Amino acid sequence: MQDIRLLKESDLAEWVRGQSLPSFRTRQIRKWLWQKHVNDFDQMTDLPAELREKLKDDFIIPFLKPELMQQSADGTVKTRFILADGNKIEAVLIPVTQDNRYTVCVSSQVGCSLSCSFCATGRMGRVRNLSYTEIVDQVVAVNAQCEEIYNHPLTNIVYMGMGEPLLNYSNTLESIRLITSPEGLGMSPSRITVSTAGIAKMIRKLADDGAKVKLALSLHAANDTKRDQIMPINDQNNIETLMEALDYFYTKTKNRITYEYLALRDFNDQPEDARQLALLTKRFPVRINVIEYNVVEGIPFQRSDNQKVHAFLKILVAAGANVTLRKSRGQDIDAACGQLANKE
Repeated sequence: MQDIRLLKESDLAEWVRGQSLPSFRTRQIRKWLWQKHVNDFDQMTDLPAELREKLKDDFIIPFLKPELMQQSADGTVKTRFILADGNKIEAVLIPVTQDNRYTVCVSSQVGCSLSCSFCATGRMGRVRNLSYTEIVDQVVAVNAQCEEIYNHPLTNIVYMGMGEPLLNYSNTLESIRLITSPEGLGMSPSRITVSTAGIAKMIRKLADDGAKVKLALSLHAANDTKRDQIMPINDQNNIETLMEALDYFYTKTKNRITYEYLALRDFNDQPEDARQLALLTKRFPVRINVIEYNVVEGIPFQRSDNQKVHAFLKILVAAGANVTLRKSRGQDIDAACGQLANKE
C-alpha cells in the first residue's frame, strides 16, 4: 500500500472526492499528517470511524523506528533509525545549551556515493535516496527527543548527515518546503543549512528555485591538486567551477555561504593552504568553519595538532576572513562529522 504522505494534496483531494466526502476532510487529514505527525489513522480522532477504516484499507503511514540511541559526554545524541524497508540511517542532536541552540543533523540518503577519502559514510556506498517524508520524520523524532532531554525545541537543521542532499534534490527541497510551511513545522528557512560536497549545477538550481536556506560547501582543500586527492567529485566540479556557482548563488539569493574545512594533519594545514583559502574568501562574503577532524577506523588521516591549527587560523584572521574553529562534538559515540556509518 502507498504512503499517504507521498500523495500530492490534489491527489488526496481526488481520493476524498472519490469517497463522496466533503472537501474539508482533505485539510483535516493533512493537518493530522503534517502538523500533528500521527503514524496511526486511529489517532485522527475528528474523522468518522468509517473514514478511518477506508484510509487504513488504502494507505499506510510508515514512520522511522529508533533502533539505537547514544548520548555523548558532551550532550550530543545520535539516533539510528530503521526505515520501512529495513535500511538504517543516523541523525544527530547537537545541543549548545549556553546559546539556546539545538541543532539536528539529518541524513538525506542511505549511505553516500561520493567516496570522500576522509569520511566513513562514503565507504558505505549509496543504497538509495530518502523520501521527503523520511527526512521530515528525522526532524520530528529528534525534536521530540530534544524536548524530552533538554526541555527545548530544535532551533536549527543542517543537512550534513549521511548522503549528499543535492544528489537527492527533489526530496531535499520538498522536505525543506514542509519543514518551513505553516501546514508543517513552520520553521524559518534561515535556520536551515544545506551542506554539499560541491555539485555546481545543483547549487545554481538551488538559487534558481529561490531556496531561502543557507549553503555550506565541504571544501577541505583550497587547490585542485589536494582536493582531487580526497574528494573524487572535484574531477567534475573543480574549485573554479564551484566558486562561479557559489557566486551565482550568493548574487541571486544573498543567503549566507560557509566553507567547511577539515584540518587534516600534514595535508591541508600548512601556511600556504591557509593563504590559498583566504584568497577564496575575497570573491563573495563567506564564513569559514575550520573543523577538528574526527578519526575514522581504517582511514589514515589524523587530526591536525593545536599549534598548527591556531597558526592556520591566525593567517586567515590576518587576511580579514570570518573564521571559526569548530570543536568536535559526539566523537566518543561516532556521531561527529564524517563518522556516521551505522557502526555497531
